[in-house]
Amino acid sequence: MHLKNKLTLLFVICFSLNIFSYSEGFASNGDVQIAYRDYGPAEGEPILLVTGLGAQLTLWPEFLIKDLQANNFRPIAYDNRDVGLSSRFTSKPSQLINYVKYFLFIPIRSEYSIEDMASDGIAVLDELKIEKAHIFGMSMGGMIAQILVANFPSRAKTFTQISSTASTPNPFNGPKLKVTRQMLKRSADKNDLEGRIDQTIELFKLIGTPGKNYDTPQFRKDMRAYLIRGGDDGGFLRQMSAIIGSKNRKELLKSIETPTYIVHGDIDPLIKVKNGYATQRLIQNSQLHIVPNMAHLLDTESYEHFQPSFIEFISK
Repeated sequence: MHLKNKLTLLFVICFSLNIFSYSEGFASNGDVQIAYRDYGPAEGEPILLVTGLGAQLTLWPEFLIKDLQANNFRPIAYDNRDVGLSSRFTSKPSQLINYVKYFLFIPIRSEYSIEDMASDGIAVLDELKIEKAHIFGMSMGGMIAQILVANFPSRAKTFTQISSTASTPNPFNGPKLKVTRQMLKRSADKNDLEGRIDQTIELFKLIGTPGKNYDTPQFRKDMRAYLIRGGDDGGFLRQMSAIIGSKNRKELLKSIETPTYIVHGDIDPLIKVKNGYATQRLIQNSQLHIVPNMAHLLDTESYEHFQPSFIEFISK
């Protein structure tokens, strides 16, 4: 069977099955508890999935999980601190003040750092007694994974970065203004589920596949369950503060020797494609795959485009 037909069949199966077999638990990083989900199988090659800004572990698409398992990998996802079921924090950053500081290049203070979040991933590996794993980070998860791979090189077999950047976001290389505005429209009332779903749909329209209809009954059903699991959105602004308050990682990336695979969409409105090229230049042992008509989110069409070379890369 042709590879594309095999992938299409796999995606149909994935979307038809909503039940995963997995184990869950918590890893401790000092006083911080990190919720994780181990999809197995136990004999598969471990691959740690590091999520993006405000994203819970359940946002990883089923087609990715299933395809990794089908290729003898063991996907392990976790909630970053301050989101989902992991430990939550209490500070209340001002959207307005941080927004002004952002555009004036004034340093922003955060309750925790990207480095702290990288050590959370190591805590998950330690809890599962995994000495070495493939590291897969998307968006903010790519930033976290960069630090994890650079600071803990002995724990990484390979590094895959999707839609991410080595630079601290600023008005010159950051998201389009309308995207930033929509990202900051987080509902204050955690019980206003329909309002929060509406805002999510509007955001996905801006950063997702062009022309795709996200306002469907199934999407609303899935997003409702997702928001109920995650509770309030307070961690979103604190994670954003950690991102824009972080140091530039360009010099750090030059130290990475782990084999690296970089994927970026050519129309990404959140993290511009030039960041993918810049990362490839910084990491010596890396390859870059630019996906045509891919925005910021990972969909089946985009995954089909780089799946063969990605699986070959992590299988070596």
